[in-house]
Amino acid sequence: MERPFKILGLQQVAIGGPDKAKLKSLWVDILGLTPKSTFRSERENVDEDILELGQGLHAVEVDIMQPIDAAKKPRVDEPPLNHIGLWVDNLKNAVEFLTEKGMRFTPGGIRKGAAGYDVCFIHPKANAEFPLSGEGVLIELIQAPQELIDGAL
Repeated sequence: MERPFKILGLQQVAIGGPDKAKLKSLWVDILGLTPKSTFRSERENVDEDILELGQGLHAVEVDIMQPIDAAKKPRVDEPPLNHIGLWVDNLKNAVEFLTEKGMRFTPGGIRKGAAGYDVCFIHPKANAEFPLSGEGVLIELIQAPQELIDGAL
């Protein structure tokens, strides 16, 4: 199958919990990952710390998240392994191609993500209109920066 895009690598793993302080204790204090930035969105009900594993173009983010309001959806702590993020060389082409194939995406389309890159999410569950999905896993597609694209060629 000819695809008009390439998946270039793992960009992030997002982990949710009811108490971000406990996640930070594990991932920063005990395992030694480096805090990079924070992100907060009322609309997405998320309070997030972005951590870094490794260095340079191939560093992987570990995003630790808690819901701003545990009574609201979406619940970023359910499931605890919330989603994975994949670098893609051409996000627009990927979304168009996958939509034509019947892939279900979450509402919101392509938008700026927590780390500042354009992103969109493949829905974890299919439906009658869109028979393809993440097969139970929320998958974030992230537009790779040009230097990563150039390094992958």
